[in-house]
Amino acid sequence: MGEVDVAGGAERGTTERVLTLLGLLQQRPVWTGPELADRLGVTPRTVRRDVERLRALGYPVHGGQGVGGGYRLGPGQDVPPLLLDDAEAIVTAVSLLVGAGGAVAGAGDAALRALSKLDRVLPIRLRHEVRALAGSVESFGAGRMPVDPEVLITLARACRDEVEAGFGYPSGSEVRRRRVEPYRLVASDRRWYLLAYDLDRDDWRSFRVDRMAGVSARTWRFRPRVVPDAVSYVQEGVASRVYPQRARFLVHASADTVRAQISASAAVVRRRGSEACEVLSGAGSLDVVLMHVLLLGHDFEVLEPPELGRRCRVLAERLLAAGAAISPVSEGEQ
Repeated sequence: MGEVDVAGGAERGTTERVLTLLGLLQQRPVWTGPELADRLGVTPRTVRRDVERLRALGYPVHGGQGVGGGYRLGPGQDVPPLLLDDAEAIVTAVSLLVGAGGAVAGAGDAALRALSKLDRVLPIRLRHEVRALAGSVESFGAGRMPVDPEVLITLARACRDEVEAGFGYPSGSEVRRRRVEPYRLVASDRRWYLLAYDLDRDDWRSFRVDRMAGVSARTWRFRPRVVPDAVSYVQEGVASRVYPQRARFLVHASADTVRAQISASAAVVRRRGSEACEVLSGAGSLDVVLMHVLLLGHDFEVLEPPELGRRCRVLAERLLAAGAAISPVSEGEQ
């Protein structure tokens, strides 16, 4: 029994070392034999044997001699299994979670399939982290700016565990420490946001993740509150901060139709029955907001602000005057 255990332990050690070698070869283009031996804690001869083991398994490991030589993993006919460390696995999951809600045709289904495969092979300790992200991330749009994945992980854990979070955040010309109850991470088409209850201001707030500094999760647990719709809250908050002029319209078309016509970061679209929706949008001037909605090609009504109704009449008169100089086309000329 003792001999079998020793042999089994040696086999497991060799297998783990070969997998570690494969992971190293996937990390960078070229490794020298001495570099790999040093990282694995073995001799260069053992590295050569392990390389042969990988080749026998079908991995195209190429070796070169002389200056600039070394081992590199070449492309194969099939995709080899990727070895990811903890941080890489969680970052991959973050990307897949956001991709599942992306705007690229077909990307959402592919991302969900890849995420399900990743979930099946992750160790239990990482499944908890990935599922924390799955329950804490929402998105609208695609192509957002990158942020530190460790910050996302910290915030996702805090959302999952219902513990307070703290971070430095710009306020005017200074950075102040904020203490919040975190609820959701929201990925817009430009940035990541955290929807949280600000304990010092006693109100809901959305925070740009890329502007946070010194993010940490505390040990203080909180009692969950009734949470506003995260995506709508962030969309409306972004519109109020970014655009100096905002307007609200009732558009006589379905919400799905209008959402397909307008960027998620440019407007909030709320369903109002099957054939109408409310659109909240903004721009540098009310005239620009009005033209954006006009170009959607649907009948609409101005809900607010009141002065936009007056602008509609002014623009209508200008358009009529612009077309008055052109004689109408008779039926015979059509």
